[in-house]
Amino acid sequence: MDYPGHIIKAGERDATIVRALKQQLNAALGTTADAALRLEPSNATFGPKMKRAVLLFQARNVDDTGAPLRQDGEVGSLTWSALFGSDAVPTRTESTSPLLAAALRIAAEQEARHVREVPRNSNRGPEVDDYLQCAGCPPGNSWCCAFVYWCVNEAAKELGRRNPMVKTPGCLDHWQRAVARGASRFTTARALGDHSLVRPGLIFVMDHGGGFGHTGFVERVDGGMLTTLEGNTDASKSREGCGVYRLTRKIADVNKGFIDYSAL
Repeated sequence: MDYPGHIIKAGERDATIVRALKQQLNAALGTTADAALRLEPSNATFGPKMKRAVLLFQARNVDDTGAPLRQDGEVGSLTWSALFGSDAVPTRTESTSPLLAAALRIAAEQEARHVREVPRNSNRGPEVDDYLQCAGCPPGNSWCCAFVYWCVNEAAKELGRRNPMVKTPGCLDHWQRAVARGASRFTTARALGDHSLVRPGLIFVMDHGGGFGHTGFVERVDGGMLTTLEGNTDASKSREGCGVYRLTRKIADVNKGFIDYSAL
């Protein structure tokens, strides 16, 4: 059974989903000989006993990356994937916006070129200087948002149209001004409740406090897992890394939200 696209928790009203989960939890937990733990699939209620079973499953299993599942008694896409298999969670790999699809291709080309700062940890380099200049920022500054702007700007030039993105090197400034520019945005809390909101081509924004943030493109969505294309980062997922990288993040790790220019 495919993931329904929302978190399933106590009080879930879809009887088909609850029954399927109970059957799968019984099989996964080996409850045949344990009446105290065994769930009754004919009962379509997600109650306290079912929540305890979900918690036990989460405590015993990991997600697709090998990380422990979050033990919250709720079935999101990562727990669903661990229960039913990764093929049961829909994957989205293409943007419906020609502009954002082109921006993703351009970002992937920069990643394939292994763009790095020169010298290391300087926020400088031929490509990095170009990103910053394009976003109207002097060389030597943090450049993750400038990388995103440069990619969208190059895509807009290819398509012979204006760049709708806010021209700024600031991640949080971008978040604040995007709606006035005509983009839509939504918080991570909304995305966790409905993973279908997150699509390739969206721009994620993280807030690290003190006015510092980080940003990049969503390239691929596998339930609650994202493949991203980012500048000014590295394999440690730092916000002050030395290059353009393709990384894997959880939606829950994006603590601010997502900006969508696909309607522009």
